[in-house]
Amino acid sequence: MNARDLIRQNAEALYGEEELFQRLDAGKRLKVKLGVDPTRPDLTLGHMVVFNKLRQFQDLGHEAVLIIGDYTTLIGDPSGRSATRPVLTEDEIRENAQTYVEQAYAVLDPAKTTVRFNSEWFNGMSFKDCLALARKMTVARMLERDDFHRRYQANTPISIIEFLYPLVQGYDSIMVEADVELGGTDQTFNCLVGRQLQKEAGQPEQAVLTLPLLVGTDGVKKMSKSQDNYIAFNDPPKEMFGKIMSISDEVMMDYYRLLLLRTAGEIKALASGHPMELKKRLAVELTSRIHGSDTGERERARFEQVFSRNELPDEMPTYSWSDLAGEESQTLLNLMANSGLFPSKKEARRLVAQGSVKVNGEKAADPFAAYTADALPLVIQAGKRTFFKVA
Repeated sequence: MNARDLIRQNAEALYGEEELFQRLDAGKRLKVKLGVDPTRPDLTLGHMVVFNKLRQFQDLGHEAVLIIGDYTTLIGDPSGRSATRPVLTEDEIRENAQTYVEQAYAVLDPAKTTVRFNSEWFNGMSFKDCLALARKMTVARMLERDDFHRRYQANTPISIIEFLYPLVQGYDSIMVEADVELGGTDQTFNCLVGRQLQKEAGQPEQAVLTLPLLVGTDGVKKMSKSQDNYIAFNDPPKEMFGKIMSISDEVMMDYYRLLLLRTAGEIKALASGHPMELKKRLAVELTSRIHGSDTGERERARFEQVFSRNELPDEMPTYSWSDLAGEESQTLLNLMANSGLFPSKKEARRLVAQGSVKVNGEKAADPFAAYTADALPLVIQAGKRTFFKVA
């Protein structure tokens, strides 16, 4: 695949394509910008779609400029939102940002990556500077954005600070003199604002390359932590493998295409395979890419032991009776809640109610069923992936 085809691979749209390829033909080493806001501590496989494109530019010899939006996170990106994002504290943003760079290097080449924090330039801006930036955009232009337009029509509040977000993101492009900006399709408006601001500042306009949004594990919505349909870089290998195995057959090929960069020809050849085997191969490759070369095959063996042969896993958390019970008799619900393996007691109870919990291989119907130490050992299974033993 030549350089132009590699750049276009999986692109949803490429604005400024002619100028971009003129710079390439002239032999210029491009600055390729990608901004991420540390709203949560984990990157997800949804981020991997744009990181893959950034890595492709690196492999072609160009510089990746990764902007950690510690300042823009104070605003909250309104893209695709139906309501204003909750405000994070500076301490929360700082803690999240610390993990982002390390996770990004699971895909990116550190030697070809420049990391910038946009607080570097925004912390020094005066209110006069902010007013000058705000003059660059009209309210009418902002309301051209689909998400803002929908919220306006529905009388859903839009804060003035959200109107500033595209300008702030666009200003980043001026500060790093970006030649290209990458983003999901939901970032198109913000990235194009960067082109406008660069032109007004007398800089060459950046090309804007947008990529599809990865569908989450629910098979319907964009992968997002707020939708609880995400697979995180920091998920343990077992959890990551299991989540990938839970995706629908309908979106599986999108994962091959967007995350593993399989070509159209390769996708066509894969389509003739058995869906279960294809999904296992997908889970092996993605888990190994994030966690190390042997990890995927190891997790596949564990997965098949538990789900294909209906055997217990070789390893599982083990607790003593005194750890979880603290008294002569204890309910199943309290044993589950006290294990710390579930987000809340309410979630543990929900799993029992929907028939997803087994005790020693038998389905448990009553969350208040009582057990004593005489019944040990107990192997409790919740859902497809969570096992623990009380011994």
